[in-house]
Amino acid sequence: MNDRCAASATGRTARLRMGFARIMALCVTCAALALGNPLAAVADVARQGGTRIKDVTTLKGMRDNQLVGYGLVIGLPGSGDTMRNSPFTEQSLRSMLDRMGVNVDNTLRARNVAAVVVTADLPPFAGRGSRIDVSVGSLGDARSLNGGTLVVTPLMGGDGQVYAVAQGAVSVSGFEAAGDAALVSQGVPTAGRIANGALIERELPDQFRDMRNLILELRNPDFRTAVSIADAINDYSLARWGERTAVERDFRTVFVRQPERISPMRFLAEIGELSITPDTPARVVIDEGTGTVVIGQNVQISTVAVTHGNISVRITERPFADQPNPFSFGETVVLPDTEIEAQEEGGQLAIIGGADLQTLVRGLNQIGLKPMGIIAILQAIKTAGALQADLVVQ
Repeated sequence: MNDRCAASATGRTARLRMGFARIMALCVTCAALALGNPLAAVADVARQGGTRIKDVTTLKGMRDNQLVGYGLVIGLPGSGDTMRNSPFTEQSLRSMLDRMGVNVDNTLRARNVAAVVVTADLPPFAGRGSRIDVSVGSLGDARSLNGGTLVVTPLMGGDGQVYAVAQGAVSVSGFEAAGDAALVSQGVPTAGRIANGALIERELPDQFRDMRNLILELRNPDFRTAVSIADAINDYSLARWGERTAVERDFRTVFVRQPERISPMRFLAEIGELSITPDTPARVVIDEGTGTVVIGQNVQISTVAVTHGNISVRITERPFADQPNPFSFGETVVLPDTEIEAQEEGGQLAIIGGADLQTLVRGLNQIGLKPMGIIAILQAIKTAGALQADLVVQ
């Protein structure tokens, strides 16, 4: 009962602080706007604390576009594709030489060429002549792309149009060294990157200047966060233009109407600096492969009693040879001898329950568990219905 009262009082105090901070921010905004400096008003609001709107939202329609292309990497020190196992590499090399006026009649046996797939992301509003990074990955049986150079490769979008052209030296982080009886490999030597390796040749249609209605999409959808964003924008727009410009449409999007007396770029620049306090869902994420446990701030556990013990089983094989008696015409056989030992470690019983993250972590530390033990206990608590959060297992 005392924990519930304390949690309720803490919640009321937090809401009062948020309300007071919002009133103070609005007063500061009005004062700065009265002096005719809207950008200073936005900066003063951002300094009140919290997270900027542009860090938790994206503008609908502003997204990257994926590009892909097929090309050849040349100049490899004998670590390229084998023409017998990768016939497409030989075909591509022949086609490239034919376009350059070189006729090749015999079968190619070069090992310094590798067929690769080149990928890149075309950012929004990228102009013609600007450069973007590209990723290169081997398509054949090449051992390494280290030291290679990508030949001119067109990069196409989903519509089949060429938007960029890539070329340059491939940077590989991994390496591979092999001998007659040993092989040393680190990282992935058959994949690399080319910084600023693609030159944009075609621009995407720019419809941003004609947009009067803007839609902000939340990176982490939440009802309370969407309402906080709409309230922060309306408080600022009321003081700036005397009208409300934002309304929450659902838990994922916020509809924003651009005022008449300002450009879309300046309008987004001003409201993007406004600060809010995003609400985080109660969620526990565990990765059984690495033993990683991430517990959100709002995770709560109803009071439960937990005990955990480890059982270790050791199996030892000691085969021995059974010799026949002298002059018995018997054969020597190998007989198995298996020894099994089971040991169970005692676990202490602890009562776990917490209304906040600190209390929860303190309760789990009382048992003194390793990460895998904590994962098992959280799964069991969720099954018992005492974990008041979403449990995500990766």
